[in-house]
Amino acid sequence: MECFVCRTCAVQYKPSESPPDGCTVCEDERQYVGWHGQRWTTVSALKAEGLHFEVRTHERDLTGICATPKLGIGQRSLLVQTEAGNVLWDCQGFIDDETVEQVRAFGGIAAISASHPHFYGCMVEWSRAFGGVPIHLPRADARWVMRPDPAIRFWEGRLDLLPGITLVQCGGHFEGSSVLHWSQGAEGRGVLLVGDTIQVVSDRRFVSFMRSYPNLIPLPAALVRQVVEAVTPLDFDRIYGGWWDLDVTAGAKQAVTVSAERYLARMGGEMAAGYG
Repeated sequence: MECFVCRTCAVQYKPSESPPDGCTVCEDERQYVGWHGQRWTTVSALKAEGLHFEVRTHERDLTGICATPKLGIGQRSLLVQTEAGNVLWDCQGFIDDETVEQVRAFGGIAAISASHPHFYGCMVEWSRAFGGVPIHLPRADARWVMRPDPAIRFWEGRLDLLPGITLVQCGGHFEGSSVLHWSQGAEGRGVLLVGDTIQVVSDRRFVSFMRSYPNLIPLPAALVRQVVEAVTPLDFDRIYGGWWDLDVTAGAKQAVTVSAERYLARMGGEMAAGYG
């Protein structure tokens, strides 16, 4: 049996004789079914099409990995390297032997996590390629796991994953939407890996917050405050978003606060005192 991958969101499903009737992830209001209808592929078919990976160094001990030509919504994965082990943040819907060997050369993977279900990709394939390493996902988003596996471990609220690596559940985009805090990143000033839990926008001095980005469904003021409150205790000067070059390279914590204030002002609300 094959594990089918949705062409639109690149999430992989559990083994089946034929493709699922539809993609649960894409049928949700936060995503969309492709304009040409529901289409499926597999990892082996993508290899035959010539898909491969671009790998970029973003800063010391942080590497970006992204499939090319574009697969799904085009997100990048990020590999954080630490003395205690490496963490793969956000997954592709594809994997190949060459990139697995590159990642092994960086020290392999000790754990996998993801910002939200749109970035689950073929996380089980990545886990198994490195000996079944644990996949840490928020319990709040358990129903969006389309390929269950014993490697998946659910957490709630906050998880100190490795020394200097902390997962924080922010909510907002999805109930379990999360960020990864890397305390040693940005030369010790701290880094947030955010997917689109906090979305770096085209004017990279700012970020934004949405329930659905493709369908332009905003978040209510209370959930924007919740996201900001979740990251306020963290020290960070840099943000890496879910796609190439969507990064806030300095002053990221202030950018989050200022952006939330701007957003709430347009929604007719205010930030509560004590944030920032």
